[in-house]
Amino acid sequence: MKLMVDARYTRIGFHDGISRYTASLLGALKDLMDSGAPEVADLQLVMVISDERQLQMLPDLPHVKICSPTGPLEPTAALQLNKYKPDVVFSPMQTIGSVGRTFKLVLTLHDLIYYDHPTPPGFLPAPVRAGWRLFHKSYTPQRMLLNRADAVVTVSESTARLIREHRLTEKPLHVVPNAPQPGSVVSEDEALRRAKSRAEGASRHLVYMGSFMPYKNVETLLYAMRELPGYTLHLLSKMPDARRAELADQGLLSPLAAGSNVVVHNGVSDEEYAELLESAHALVTASRAEGYGLPVVEAQAAGCPAVISDIDIFREIAPHAVFAPVTEDPQADAPAWVEAIRSLEDDTVRDRVILEGLQDASRYSWRDSALKLVRVMKGLQETL
Repeated sequence: MKLMVDARYTRIGFHDGISRYTASLLGALKDLMDSGAPEVADLQLVMVISDERQLQMLPDLPHVKICSPTGPLEPTAALQLNKYKPDVVFSPMQTIGSVGRTFKLVLTLHDLIYYDHPTPPGFLPAPVRAGWRLFHKSYTPQRMLLNRADAVVTVSESTARLIREHRLTEKPLHVVPNAPQPGSVVSEDEALRRAKSRAEGASRHLVYMGSFMPYKNVETLLYAMRELPGYTLHLLSKMPDARRAELADQGLLSPLAAGSNVVVHNGVSDEEYAELLESAHALVTASRAEGYGLPVVEAQAAGCPAVISDIDIFREIAPHAVFAPVTEDPQADAPAWVEAIRSLEDDTVRDRVILEGLQDASRYSWRDSALKLVRVMKGLQETL
């Protein structure tokens, strides 16, 4: 079976959620092939890129180059791929051009966040952002996209349930979840050693890894920091200038509002991220919606407690985390977040959350997700 994986959403220099999802699945598939796993004995794997620089973020696999997924030639993507004679094409998005395709197609819908929170990612070109807003005014365009496929993948049972509730596709729906990176789940002894070492430190560090889109609700965390002397909040991702100005105008990033206990890193390497998780009192995220929430599982895998919003997806992927409420009033929610974060100052509570968090994270692996994807592909191949 010749499987082509659309890796054109791979970011250059750093991963975002979809970029890491693609690269991790490709890496796991390559590991299965290299180890001689019988499930992939007949698999021929080829990556599809749109920029040679993407290869720096991807495993060493054969690749072909076609148009940008956000460019004017995207409607012809299938015609460009036909000449390579794939049996199946898997895309980690749902927007790949499919007109005239001669192969089976599997599309991915990660979440339905933008129907309730329609602001598009800022890195997209202006015409694409305008189309994004129009697209999310109705479920009809989504149905049209997904029903072009032969199968649809999503990353969590929570999102799968929403897809079914809104009847977004008539095609088979499969869950291929995110996972922590291979080998990143530490032992119980190591997790408790890290916790003891953190407790001996002079200050307590909180880590936030994620975008600064409005639905991520970083405001609640910043309000909570006003009541957490002795704590430092590390905002790890790159923050757009406009968003930073907005938070400053609200008095949430000014030294007078939060003291000196908020650090904006504007991007960190994977190595820096791992070091911060090792030293952090907790990972915190007050998001109002998620498709999965990979940083939560990554933190649990590193033996770092997670203090997270009480939403369905987080109850699914991290049932033993510490939960706090989120409403439309971040300032009113802040005291409950202070209480949740401070609950980890109790060593008994902290150790229980850490050990149960390791169990949560161990339920997911990229190997298992890759095998689930292979089963989806083989099911389609049987219909060729």
